[in-house]
Amino acid sequence: MATLQATARRGHRRLVRHTLDLKLSPYAYIAPFFLLFCAFGVFPLIFTAWVSLHEWTLTSDVHTFVGADNFTTLLGDGYFWNATFNTFSIGIISTVPQLVLAIWLAHLLNRPLRAQTFFRITLLVPNVTSVVAVVVIFSQLFGRDYGLINWMLSWFGIDGVAWAEGTATSHVAISAMIMWRWTGYNALIFLAAMQAVPKELYEAATLDGASNLTQLRKITIPMIRPTIVFVVTVSTIGAMQILAEPLLFGAGSGAGGITSGGPDHQFQTLALYVYDLGFNKFDFGYASAASWVMFLFVVLAAGVNYLLTRRMGGAFK
Repeated sequence: MATLQATARRGHRRLVRHTLDLKLSPYAYIAPFFLLFCAFGVFPLIFTAWVSLHEWTLTSDVHTFVGADNFTTLLGDGYFWNATFNTFSIGIISTVPQLVLAIWLAHLLNRPLRAQTFFRITLLVPNVTSVVAVVVIFSQLFGRDYGLINWMLSWFGIDGVAWAEGTATSHVAISAMIMWRWTGYNALIFLAAMQAVPKELYEAATLDGASNLTQLRKITIPMIRPTIVFVVTVSTIGAMQILAEPLLFGAGSGAGGITSGGPDHQFQTLALYVYDLGFNKFDFGYASAASWVMFLFVVLAAGVNYLLTRRMGGAFK
């Protein structure tokens, strides 16, 4: 009798341990992510919000509480709104053509081609190239006096363009760098989604006489709409956080005002504006306020893009 009771107790303990293992092990597996997210995601957001409510500079040990004064000053700062315009301008110029070209490239690679692996690997080369090397090369390409772009424009009788000195021209130059780096990467994401589309749909469309363009519009795009929504959202977030390209472009082009985006702030983005405030002027309170407004802009832009993409997806059905 005692032996049966002992066996029953051992079986009960094993059952309890097994039940706890099933219930607690999933949380243990995901705990490292949440710990890292809290340490490097949640805490910086909360601390930045706290700093934004103070006059917080590295030149003083006293951090005076100023409430919403930093935000009030920021909303009346012309340089902030100039950086906001530059960010949206560069974002639109770089993102829209980039995504259209990425879908087109993915559509071409989704067809039977020789050396498909070679072309797919080639698409990733710009993305793995150092951003410093990319900006240095493109700064030379868009050089005013000896740049390759101006040399080609001279064939058509167009005088040399000072790409780094104008607002529109500098936005085009920076957008070209971003497009070159990310078009291939996004094309591979679209290609992965396209390969999941049933081949029977294309075969039936071909028998009905549908052209490649019609198949792209009527079959491919509607079938990969979730992927398009994802890529558009991620690209929008990335476009709102552009920093390295305008920072290095200002240094490589010799336009002056490296952290200010040129002498007239003509290509200073929001991220570069925050960088200038925090690490050039050491005004961390004001920079934190700008960071939080920038964060709200990112959330708003990503949300609007998501809704528009979802709505426009129905037009291809």
